[in-house]
Amino acid sequence: MPAFSFQALDAQGRSRKGVLEAETARAARTALRGQGLVPLQVEVLGASADTGGAGTGASGRRWASGRAFDAAGLAVWTRQLAGLVSASLPLERALTALCDEAETPRQRDLLAALRAEVNAGSSFAKALGRHPREFSATYVAVIGAGEQSGHLGQVLERLADDLAERQALQARLLGAALYPAIVTVVAFVIVMFLVGYVVPQVANVFAGSKRALPWLTSAMLGVSAFVRSYGVFVLLAVALAVVAGRVLLRSAVLRERYDAAFLRLPVIGRLARGYNAARFAATLAMLAGAGVPILKALQAAADTLNNQAMRADALTALVQVREGAPLASALARHPRFPGLLAMFARLGEQTGELPQMLQRAAQQLAGEVQRRALQLATLLEPALIVGMGLAVMLIVLAVLLPIIQLNQLLR
Repeated sequence: MPAFSFQALDAQGRSRKGVLEAETARAARTALRGQGLVPLQVEVLGASADTGGAGTGASGRRWASGRAFDAAGLAVWTRQLAGLVSASLPLERALTALCDEAETPRQRDLLAALRAEVNAGSSFAKALGRHPREFSATYVAVIGAGEQSGHLGQVLERLADDLAERQALQARLLGAALYPAIVTVVAFVIVMFLVGYVVPQVANVFAGSKRALPWLTSAMLGVSAFVRSYGVFVLLAVALAVVAGRVLLRSAVLRERYDAAFLRLPVIGRLARGYNAARFAATLAMLAGAGVPILKALQAAADTLNNQAMRADALTALVQVREGAPLASALARHPRFPGLLAMFARLGEQTGELPQMLQRAAQQLAGEVQRRALQLATLLEPALIVGMGLAVMLIVLAVLLPIIQLNQLLR
């Protein structure tokens, strides 16, 4: 039965909004009048709101403006749904319970639409697939495999674990990079303030002394003059270069070459390689464990890769597996994937426990990425502080040297 969002007036003239289920929009208005409400607006929720069909209206525009779930919220919602389904609660009742507990109107409308589509006879995976802004193709594929195997609760639990682990890894990497980024920005602002404002003010004091300034002071005054005269143009040039780079990277060929060169960087490239490999292995393990065919699982896992060079390698491996090559051999032919991944894939194929081995590989790769990121952050923090201290020291010396010189002349 379709779901409709409504806006109506009660007997006291107060506006009320909500969602109700009815066969047609006319039946929804009739139901509202039966509750003593005067319907002002009734619009269908569900597929038509997303595909631009007959029900496209305020709801569709609201969904297009943002997502109902962020990454953390989707993991929590998936785990809640897994708990209800594992407790033998029918899917429709589970969705109803979660809809009643929704935190935002956008979430409530989305869950009402999913419940309406399930009640109308659609599979849960198909209902999710009609909302691609909220649920990725990998998410939908895992749900579909769980429905087909009859173990939807277990698959949802595994999916929630994967989402939570991915979110935790991203949070750790962000936390490792946050402090160095803050120190860098603060240091840049302080140095620019000293060079652009403080140094010229102090230099004006010695302008009438008719004596040659120390070389460090003269050099700092030259830097200050350049910053004050051309600093804005330099910033604009950098901004234009960034925008031009982003435009050029829209080309698939250039983006793949850029990503391949990025992977060859000494430290950051290795981190990117490990992170993408861990994400690929975790997705492949989850899909294979849910019963998704290996070719379809490889395609979905490749689509999760941010690095286009590694994605191209994964798609090439997919072709090789389709032609009959073992997964381990196909991955081993591409050195951008760590050898650890191919080794665990080979063990999984030999023992018949491919999902478990791939999950172990993903855990080890993720742990290695986290360890290296923390090491890099630990090294960067003192290096940035020392660099900032040296810059400030040079500026202070450039200011103090003329004062020291003047004191010596007065003596």
